[in-house]
Amino acid sequence: MAVTRTRILLADDHAMVRRGLRMVLDAQPDLTVVAEAGDGVEAIEHGLRTDVDLAVLDVSMPRLTGLQAAAELARRRPGLRILMLSMHDSEQYLFAALKAGASGYVLKSGADRDLVEACRATMRGEPFLYPAAVSRLIGDMLARAEEPVDPLTPRELQVVKLIAEAHTSEQIAELLVISPRTVDRHRENILGKLGMRDRVELTRYAIRRGLVEP
Repeated sequence: MAVTRTRILLADDHAMVRRGLRMVLDAQPDLTVVAEAGDGVEAIEHGLRTDVDLAVLDVSMPRLTGLQAAAELARRRPGLRILMLSMHDSEQYLFAALKAGASGYVLKSGADRDLVEACRATMRGEPFLYPAAVSRLIGDMLARAEEPVDPLTPRELQVVKLIAEAHTSEQIAELLVISPRTVDRHRENILGKLGMRDRVELTRYAIRRGLVEP
């Protein structure tokens, strides 16, 4: 009897990393990579257009982060399972991944050991966290629950990321399919909410939030 293979979308902005991960996944009898993406926007496009069961998304990607792509896919394709892949052994990224709708979080440093089992666990409907994350999750859950809600909307976070990546208002408008005037209005609202004055402060905020890498 033929084994039904889990169809995977693999998203990472480094082609060499994708190639290596694809070799690991395609070597399994029950897993197959059917689509690849190099940034968060492409990941969303493939996730919505391609017949995939599981999206494996790198946390840090250009245009839209893997976290932003995960949140959008979770909203628009609720049945799609999502697994985050990251070089960051950080509770900030771990909690953000779970909040975005991911079922698991795998460190790139342990991907050769953990990724296959993480994919299988996610498809069984089970959460997967690397060992050190489990104790961290338990220890920090209550403290995190008491933190204030982020003042920015998902759209405003997209704008912040693109501003921090040095895109102009016209470029941001094209990427988000909105008008430059709307981009400027978003920027004014963001600066007002955060009590900031310029792009430099927004870039620092984006780095602290993990929207871009320093």
